[in-house]
Amino acid sequence: MDVVANRLKRLPVFLFVEISRKIAQKRAEGADVITFGIGDPDIATPTSILDHLSKASLEPSNHRYPDPEGLLEFREAVSAWYKTRFGVILNPATEIISLIGAKEGIGHAAFGLVNPGDIVLQPEPAYPAYNSGTILADGEPYWMPLKEENDWLPDLDVIPKEIAQRAKVMWLNYPNNPTGAVASFEYLERAVNYCKEYEITLLHDACYTEISFDQYQPISLLEIPGAKDIAVEFHSLSKSYNMTGWRIGMAAGNADVIKTLFEVKSNLDSGVPQAIQRMAIEALTGPQEYICERNNIYQARRDKLIPALANLGLRVQSPVAGLYIWAGIPEGYSSAEYATLLLDELDIVVTPGSGYGPSGEGYLRFSLTLSDDDLDKAITRLQGWKRNP
Repeated sequence: MDVVANRLKRLPVFLFVEISRKIAQKRAEGADVITFGIGDPDIATPTSILDHLSKASLEPSNHRYPDPEGLLEFREAVSAWYKTRFGVILNPATEIISLIGAKEGIGHAAFGLVNPGDIVLQPEPAYPAYNSGTILADGEPYWMPLKEENDWLPDLDVIPKEIAQRAKVMWLNYPNNPTGAVASFEYLERAVNYCKEYEITLLHDACYTEISFDQYQPISLLEIPGAKDIAVEFHSLSKSYNMTGWRIGMAAGNADVIKTLFEVKSNLDSGVPQAIQRMAIEALTGPQEYICERNNIYQARRDKLIPALANLGLRVQSPVAGLYIWAGIPEGYSSAEYATLLLDELDIVVTPGSGYGPSGEGYLRFSLTLSDDDLDKAITRLQGWKRNP
């Protein structure tokens, strides 16, 4: 009996599930696997934040169902953080909603914004959840290729007018996963104006704004004048405060879109546990020096890994933000073939760029979220290892 809905059959295997399967298989064989595969921070959540979780977990009021939109105190903390960090003013009552991690909100967004057959403008290579949400809502993806010659920014000029007129949603993501690219104020302003012209809802995944290097300071889409007229930004404490396992994020921006997200969430989930919201309040409002200290660790890893990859013959640029190094591979291999060689011969896991979309072919993604000891071991394995097609 075939119990699987057709929309589910349209989904590719989620990339990171397959990576986790390969890691488990190699380790079961006794291999000492080192993984650059998944962007899951290895550095612990700060103790001061965990202390607030411990205290909040003992409060009986936090043992009950939370509200889908999140505690007002949490939304007020998000509002204050946006004002301090980006100079953006948000109404915590109408322009912010809590999320069970940004991925949850990204996946749910299409259910409130996309009708069957509606076009969604999606970058590729890209985080797979944008496409998953579109397909599960029976939308129609239209791919916006990210090319190295365009600094990994979608070329809005090549989108056919008839496609733009039918589009309901556009996704952007900067700092970008997987390419590590960043978008300028001018580019984001152009994207806002484009979406206003065609009455497209602009959704921005901004989960990596708090990981940056070399004095670069990522910006928020909501800094663009008039962005709130058509845009919502998705953010998360996962990467910002090393809280991936606690599952809490937020969406902020256009009140109508936020209300739509609330309608979807109130029918499908029961919100973020209140004790976790309490720890998130501490993260957002407490001392922020930790972020700089943590970024210095990632920067040191970046600076150590890039020369090793260049010596291997990979084409690499030094990213100024995010958790990833996007490396071009030598001619004669596909991304999957080169990634398989690293796994089979060196017990090193990397993510093939083709897993993020056709424009990712010819590249590999290396995450900086592994321990310094594992990084050193991986570099030792890479030294002297060269392959010719």
